[in-house]
Amino acid sequence: MRYFITLCVAVLLGLGAVCPALAAAAVASDLQPDRLTLYRTVNGLELKLHTFEPAGLKPSDRRAAIVFFFGGGWSGGDAKQFYQHARALADQGMVAFSADYRVKSRNQTTPFECVQDARAAIRWVRAHAAEWGIDPDRIVASGGSAGGHLAACTAVIVDDDKASENATFSPVPNALVLFNPVLDTTAKGYGAKNFKAEQQTTLSPCHHVRPSVGPTIIFHGTADKTVPFENAERFTRLMHAAGNTSVLVPFEGKDHGFFNGPFFRPSNDGADYALTMQRTAEFLAAQGFLGAQR
Repeated sequence: MRYFITLCVAVLLGLGAVCPALAAAAVASDLQPDRLTLYRTVNGLELKLHTFEPAGLKPSDRRAAIVFFFGGGWSGGDAKQFYQHARALADQGMVAFSADYRVKSRNQTTPFECVQDARAAIRWVRAHAAEWGIDPDRIVASGGSAGGHLAACTAVIVDDDKASENATFSPVPNALVLFNPVLDTTAKGYGAKNFKAEQQTTLSPCHHVRPSVGPTIIFHGTADKTVPFENAERFTRLMHAAGNTSVLVPFEGKDHGFFNGPFFRPSNDGADYALTMQRTAEFLAAQGFLGAQR
């Protein structure tokens, strides 16, 4: 993995030739979704998917899809965080969504409601796959920090929420792309203060790893002072022990949020964004989620 990081200059210089869509998205300053799509209404609040469509999308297609969840400690955040990522992958042929979900600062919610919304978003995409030209068996969940936690929870935590919308459709994604995700909600990780003593492991992905979790890639800075790098290492070991495919890509000396693109975080030069997106595209292609339709 560290060999990959040392190639950053070469990858950036060659990004336009290797992956033009990623290069274009890396410098875009006026990104807008193709449409906003309502996926859930809770107590009068409309939650939407910020939708990025590939060129020529037809209902008869069988394209892979990806749903991004923004970070913000379950308290804040903005779907715009993943506009660059979504546009880049849509330009590579996927149907990409950046999801709204309830957060504490705006909706007085807890991480439990955040996870409920994330599960509802995956269910909605699967339930409407035929209308959107999506392959319901190739849905990827992704996110950063607390958003990475939501994505991971949809994959590893089994919850019989039959009262949810589209309850006949599974909320479990077929693959994960995680950016410095929260993977342990106890004192050994991040966010313990958001949970009662008896809830410390209820939504802790490290404590719920099971067999048959979809292929996963994790990008994490080794100097992350918010979410310990050890959590990502431990989650990867647990995934391997359960027989799952999981790849950890360490970014030496990087702190939390290094992966953000310059559209969302203008202070970032785009180098780490480009590297993570290049590796994401390679991983998804290798796993059959990017490239030819089925």
